[in-house]
Amino acid sequence: MSEVRQGRRAVVGAALLVAAAAGSGAFFWAGQPVSVAETAGASKTVSEDRLELVTSTGVHVLDVEVAATPEQQARGLMFRTELAENKGMLFPHPTPRELTMWMRNTYIPLDMVFIRADGTVHRIEAQTVPFSERTIASQGPVTAVLEIAGGGAARLGLKPGDTVRHPHFGNAQ
Repeated sequence: MSEVRQGRRAVVGAALLVAAAAGSGAFFWAGQPVSVAETAGASKTVSEDRLELVTSTGVHVLDVEVAATPEQQARGLMFRTELAENKGMLFPHPTPRELTMWMRNTYIPLDMVFIRADGTVHRIEAQTVPFSERTIASQGPVTAVLEIAGGGAARLGLKPGDTVRHPHFGNAQ
């Protein structure tokens, strides 16, 4: 009898959690893709900024969403089915440290650009594999990660040593 009661309690508890999450608008079924507009609507507190990549091929301007909170950073670009060439997401952190990322629930390949505190590109992990849970590490202390559409770094000529301009790095123009 106690096993039955515990089972019922677990089912009721799970149902309450699902209902609460769905009511808040923050619940997504695993594997359910959403459009950029739907994601933006679900995360209205994500700010958008201009960011510049200074490469040997010139200055390239991107419009980036800034994932500033732990919740925004945990969600990142998950469930997105597209990312325009001039868009991206910046994951800023207050102090330099080893940062790690993954591609869980991410439908599109991304280039992950690991950036030092002064805005210098430390390293690039190109064409990450959608849905992979492999840990992708900065391999050194950085204060931000920029995610752009897979192949974007090569298309823009971005490489380690190049500069990223944004207020987070104190070098925006």
